[in-house]
Amino acid sequence: MADETIGVVGAGIVGLATAREIALRRPGTRVVVFEKEQEVSLHQTGHNSGVVHAGLYYTPGSLKAALCVRGVSLLREYCQDRTLPYQEIGKLVVAVREDELGRMDSLYERARNNHVPDLRRISRDEIKELEPHAGGIAALHSPRTAITDYPAITREFARDVTDCGGEVRLGFQVTGITEAPGGIDVTSAADRVRVDRLILCAGLQSDTVAGLAQDRQEPRIVPFRGEYMLLRPDRTNLVRGLIYPVPDPRYPFLGVHFTPRVDGTVEVGPNAVLALAREGYRRTRISPRDLLGLAAYPGTWRMAARHWRTGIKEYRGSFSAAAFMKDAGHYVPGVGVRDVVSGGAGVRAQALDRDGTLVDDFRIHRVGRITAVRNAPSPAATASMAIAEHIADAALGDA
Repeated sequence: MADETIGVVGAGIVGLATAREIALRRPGTRVVVFEKEQEVSLHQTGHNSGVVHAGLYYTPGSLKAALCVRGVSLLREYCQDRTLPYQEIGKLVVAVREDELGRMDSLYERARNNHVPDLRRISRDEIKELEPHAGGIAALHSPRTAITDYPAITREFARDVTDCGGEVRLGFQVTGITEAPGGIDVTSAADRVRVDRLILCAGLQSDTVAGLAQDRQEPRIVPFRGEYMLLRPDRTNLVRGLIYPVPDPRYPFLGVHFTPRVDGTVEVGPNAVLALAREGYRRTRISPRDLLGLAAYPGTWRMAARHWRTGIKEYRGSFSAAAFMKDAGHYVPGVGVRDVVSGGAGVRAQALDRDGTLVDDFRIHRVGRITAVRNAPSPAATASMAIAEHIADAALGDA
């Protein structure tokens, strides 16, 4: 209906891509985005590494696989149209040990099933042609993997929303969601807005906000902090493109890697350590409320029982630059603590089921007039425009 008001909670890249998609798809619909911060893209989007993933890692037939491939095409075209950064610098997924070759071959077949363009296996000598300073005995080369500026894209999405007559309400922390016969009341400490339909794209707070809407309790969000080093400016020439390890299929994290940024810096990382606050970008940030929530959830303890050894290793890298760079040195031999300075950190909203399973795929569902995004990890930024299409299809169906 043209006179509807549709609310979106969250002004990260997924929330604003969704608001934009609805505003363009339904001219005349009033779209209102609610964001607790005073600017857009402040959390996961603003701490993103900037990689546009080509779709190598995702289970064929999953939402991640389908939406990543479409999302790349949409995002590339959008960046070209708006003269936003989009650089296809390519990615190497490097095997450094013989026992990684089987996993690399499996990844190659998965990527082929996902229609990753121009992917090929390469030898040790071919690695050196592309990355003279890299190590490894074999690799996969994805030349179409790119880097971009996701906060800039998100700000552009926000402009699109307002240009279509929508509104981005900053400083509006949602404290209540109440369904009523005439719509849905979205409240903050100081205001209330009536909408006809509501979409929840709250990222690190997705389970908390879903709880306000009386949605199911699972999955819960477990925050994992990813910490980065930066190559010193005189050492950035050691890396030309993206250099990644062969991933461990047991975990949704990709391991320490080298990531050139559009600003010319090169990140090394991230690790993955349990954060002590939803927005715990620093080790010293502790939220008793968040910790109590983690401790009270059975899935947290089941996850810890399965993965405690990996957790200890990740924490060792968090407190020791030498341990952190030891892993990185397998991929660019000779790079060590003297070649890096401390960089930033991000926090990943990792969804966790009650049985301790780390949720890998996107989880998006609708209950009545409310559509909830309960898990949207990487490659959510890459796939944001395709995710927006998917959410809009679900949210705009008959109520």
